[in-house]
Amino acid sequence: MRRILLFVFLLTAVASSAQMKWNERYQQYIDQYKDIAIEQMKRWRIPASITLAQGIFESGAGQSELTRRSNNHFGIKCHGWTGRKVYKDDDAQNECFRAYDTAFDSFEDHSRFLATGQRYRSLFSLKTTDYKGWARGLKAAGYATNPQYANKLIELIQLYKLYEFDNAKDYDKFMAQHSKDHAPNGQLLHPIKIYNKNYYLYARRGDTFKLIGDEIGISYKKIAQYNERDRDDRLQEGEIIWLKKKQKKAPKEYKNRLHYVRQGESMYSIAQTYGIRLKSLYKMNKLKPDYEIRVGDALKLR
Repeated sequence: MRRILLFVFLLTAVASSAQMKWNERYQQYIDQYKDIAIEQMKRWRIPASITLAQGIFESGAGQSELTRRSNNHFGIKCHGWTGRKVYKDDDAQNECFRAYDTAFDSFEDHSRFLATGQRYRSLFSLKTTDYKGWARGLKAAGYATNPQYANKLIELIQLYKLYEFDNAKDYDKFMAQHSKDHAPNGQLLHPIKIYNKNYYLYARRGDTFKLIGDEIGISYKKIAQYNERDRDDRLQEGEIIWLKKKQKKAPKEYKNRLHYVRQGESMYSIAQTYGIRLKSLYKMNKLKPDYEIRVGDALKLR
């Protein structure tokens, strides 16, 4: 009896250790592409959860060699393809894969590939909220050779609650538009984040306002103005760059909260952190522009 219990315990432990764990990189991928997935769902009737789960699984959350080289987020091969191509080893050596100019092109082709493929026709009789049926149907139709493909998609959808996007009535058009942007020098797009009713990204090494502007499709002079900087300023890796004019105050949750100045902070760096205009931060705290803040100073944020 003790041996049986021990065996059951070991099986449970193995199953538990094999469970998928939350991954910050996966969450960043979801944040970046959820709006284009919803947009595609409204146009093609493919669940946004399925599109996102497939994108994560097939592209390694955007980090796979195939995605970096060719913007191919779904591992679609060249069958019937007349566009640009790349080659890599997969089920066989040196297989042909479709290559795209932008992430949007990959998501759009993925939708069209499913919607016009005879083998996937039965999936479109399912509801867009039936992500389990879609996942199992994709595997049954031969989308992937991995025997655990459907289970992996379902696990991703449940862990990250991607099914919530299948009920979305609207989406952020700015974020969806970003999937059409062209990253310079073959790099991946800057992930865009949302805070204080604004959009921002983190500068990478070698970034300039011009490079960011060319990628996002916004005048680099305007981006510099939004960040209260000179357009030719050198950017430091990791600094926040706002993509629209900053707010006059921090979000509402800071109504009765203060920011205590830490070592190395400046009025400008604090204004950037909260997405506040520098002039407004001085005004809220009744400080003159030549005031030199000290560690421990308490600042109002709204």
